[in-house]
Amino acid sequence: MSEPKRLSVFERYLSLWVGLCMVLGVVIGKTAPGFMAGLRGMEFGEGSQINVPIAILIWLMITPMMMKVDFGAIRNVGRRPRGLFVTMFVNWLVKPFSMALIAWFFFRIVFSPWIGPDDADQYIAGLIILAAAPCTAMVFVWSYLSDGDPAYTLVQVSVNDLIMLVLFAPIVRYLVAGASSLEVPFEVLLYSVLVFIVVPLTAGLLLRTWLIRSRGEVWFEQELLPRFAPVSMMALLATLVLIFAFQADNLTSKTLHVALIAVPILIQVYFNSSLTYGLMRLFGVEYSVAAPGALIGASNFFELAVATAIALFGPESGAALATVVGVLIEVPVMLSVCAVCVRTKHWFPAPTAREGVVR
Repeated sequence: MSEPKRLSVFERYLSLWVGLCMVLGVVIGKTAPGFMAGLRGMEFGEGSQINVPIAILIWLMITPMMMKVDFGAIRNVGRRPRGLFVTMFVNWLVKPFSMALIAWFFFRIVFSPWIGPDDADQYIAGLIILAAAPCTAMVFVWSYLSDGDPAYTLVQVSVNDLIMLVLFAPIVRYLVAGASSLEVPFEVLLYSVLVFIVVPLTAGLLLRTWLIRSRGEVWFEQELLPRFAPVSMMALLATLVLIFAFQADNLTSKTLHVALIAVPILIQVYFNSSLTYGLMRLFGVEYSVAAPGALIGASNFFELAVATAIALFGPESGAALATVVGVLIEVPVMLSVCAVCVRTKHWFPAPTAREGVVR
C-alpha cells in the first residue's frame, strides 16, 4: 500500500497564507496610501504600465519554477499523444472562449442589477485574462496530490508554456474587445508577455542548461531546486501582499462584487476540469495522464494574469480585482478537483507496458 501524499507546511496551509496576505495587504493599503501610491508609480519606462516591484517579485517566484521545465521532454510526446491533444484542445480552443461567454452572461445579464456596465467590462476582461493563462507552477503540486505522471505533467506544462508565448496576447486582445467595450493596447500586452513569460522562461531554461552541464542532473534536481523553494515561496507571499494592498479599496468597498466574481470562476473551473477528464476517459487515456490534464485545464497561471491585468488596466482596476479573486479561490477549489480525481481513478484503464513512460 502506497504512502499517502503529503504536502509541505506551506503547500498544506496555502489557503491560510493567502488569507493572511490578504489581511496584511489590505491593512497596508489602507494605512499607508502614500507609500502604496509610490510603489504603483514605479514602471519600466513611461507608459509601459509594467509595475517594477510586481515584475521583480514575479521573476523571483517564477524563474525557479521554470527551471523545472525540461523542453527536451517534448520530443517524447509521440509516445502518448492523446492526453496532450485533449489538454491543448481544452486549454486553447475551449477555456478562454467559454470563460468569455460565461463572464459576459453573468455580468451583462444575471448580475446586471448589482454591477454597472463599466465594472462589468472590467470584470469580464479580468476573467478572460485569467482563463487565457493555463497553470504552470502549482499544477506540479496538483499532479503530485492526484497521483499524476510527473514526467507527462512536465511535457504538458512545457508545451503550454511554448503555446502561451504565441497565443496569450492575441487571445486576450480579441476576446476582451469582443466581450466588453474595452480596448486592449497590444503594445502593452506584448510588454506583459515579454516581461512575465519570456524573461523568466528564458532565464529558467538557460540556468537549467548551464547548471546541469556544470554539476549534473542529480545535483540539480535533488540539491539545488529544493534550495530555491523558499525563494519562490517568499516571493509569492510578498506578491500577494502587494497585490492585495493595491486592491485594498476595492476589496473593502466591493465585497458583494468579490462574491459575484467568484461565481463564473467556479463554474469555469468545474466545467473545464470535467470536460477534460471526460474526454480523457472517452479516448482511453490512462489515469496518471488524465488527472493532471484535467487539473491544468481547471487551474490558472494567476501570477501572470494578475500582473497582466495590472499592466493593462492599473493596480486598482476591476480587471485586477477579478484576477485577485481567482487567487483567493484557487487552492480550495483545486484541492476539491484533486479529491474527485483520486476517488474516480478506477474509471480509467490501467497503464500498459507498451505505452511507455515519457522521460
